[in-house]
Amino acid sequence: MRRTLSALCLALLVCAPAVRAQARWPGGQVAVVDQESRRVLVLQSAEELMAYRGPDRLPVVWGWSADREPELADLAPARSWTNPDEVKSRIREGRRYLLTTASGGLAAVVDTATGRVHWAADLGPAVNPHSIELLPDGNVAVVASAGGWVRLYAASQGRRAAAFAEFPLAGAHGVQWDGRSGLLRVLGDSVLVALRVAGTAAAPTLTAVRSTPLPGAGGHDLAPVVGAPGRFWVSTSAGLWSYDSSADRFAPVHLAAPADERDVKSVGDEPGRTGRLLTAAPEHTGACDWCTSVISLHRPEGVRVLRGTHLYKARWWSH
Repeated sequence: MRRTLSALCLALLVCAPAVRAQARWPGGQVAVVDQESRRVLVLQSAEELMAYRGPDRLPVVWGWSADREPELADLAPARSWTNPDEVKSRIREGRRYLLTTASGGLAAVVDTATGRVHWAADLGPAVNPHSIELLPDGNVAVVASAGGWVRLYAASQGRRAAAFAEFPLAGAHGVQWDGRSGLLRVLGDSVLVALRVAGTAAAPTLTAVRSTPLPGAGGHDLAPVVGAPGRFWVSTSAGLWSYDSSADRFAPVHLAAPADERDVKSVGDEPGRTGRLLTAAPEHTGACDWCTSVISLHRPEGVRVLRGTHLYKARWWSH
């Protein structure tokens, strides 16, 4: 976070290969956003990660930081990249993109094969950008919890395109494009909203078509259930849920340890493989009360302590 990079984090910078190595990666890898080193880190497959016992460095296969990108110098990354809080992988037209945001104001979409920025914006330190989504037309949706909105930026029009459509939503925390229904689903403090995208790529519009109360307060993460299209993982302050969009209904998700269901910052099932759940939740210790150094697997259970990190979210690196 604000401290000087530890020796562990310096080792990460040295050991991470160039972005072009991405084409050789196997599946099942885990991506984390680390507020200590101010980096997105893609780690070895879950099997290798859970067996890893190295004392001094993490098994990093790729990393990215706005601090090291000349293309983003005009967006004040020293401030705007403070407390990165989202990491997603999206495939569009055969290319993989990193989607990331930071509480300091930055939102960015990065081509992982070239490192080039597809789109980026500094939204300011007061709004707390919290998640991001890439739509099929190249436009980008961003939610901001303190701003209380979701915006759909006309990112298809250029790397610094600033035009947007806005929909107000208190405590906006999660956003996902639902390709089955053609709707943009957005998670707020107390409701899950489905938005229809209309207009043009250059001048999009957003209209609510459904608003569903959450089964608990404090909506935080929204992610697709990869093994059951049309369903979505939803985390709230006190619980974990599966949302069936066809039935417009929530069902509780129970883990082996009930405590693991609370205060989940990110959740997702492994695509195309075991269906295991990956979650991250804060330890509420140390200087970063909202961070963790632990990623957890469920069904079957497993934990990995990544010493020296301040992780906010962890996700499967594929979509």
